[in-house]
Amino acid sequence: MNEFDPASKKHGVSHLAAAANYSLGGLKVAFKETAFRHELAAAAAILLVYLAIGAGPLAYVGSLCLFLVTLSVEALNTAIELVVDRTSPEISKFGKDAKDLGSFAVFCLLVANGIFTCWVLWTTLAA
Repeated sequence: MNEFDPASKKHGVSHLAAAANYSLGGLKVAFKETAFRHELAAAAAILLVYLAIGAGPLAYVGSLCLFLVTLSVEALNTAIELVVDRTSPEISKFGKDAKDLGSFAVFCLLVANGIFTCWVLWTTLAA
């Protein structure tokens, strides 16, 4: 049975199990990326700071959501880089633009994380 054959598509619980397996595979690929590991470490450090300063539940929920979106966009950026490197191994404007756009998306989320973290620190420490 060919996994790319539409007739062999999984359904129900087996589809859910296969999707979870693909997601774990993606996590393994992402974890090989230095930026992904740095972002995970930063998230853990920020959550520890929140714990130390007694931040409220909104700080944790907001940061966890932003961290998850950041890690997701980092994974998509890695996917873009892998596809560009595979389809356009030579240096090209197309490849550079695609990679730069992915990098910009990650940067925007890192800025959003920074702004939210500063807001949490400000409001918690000023209280």
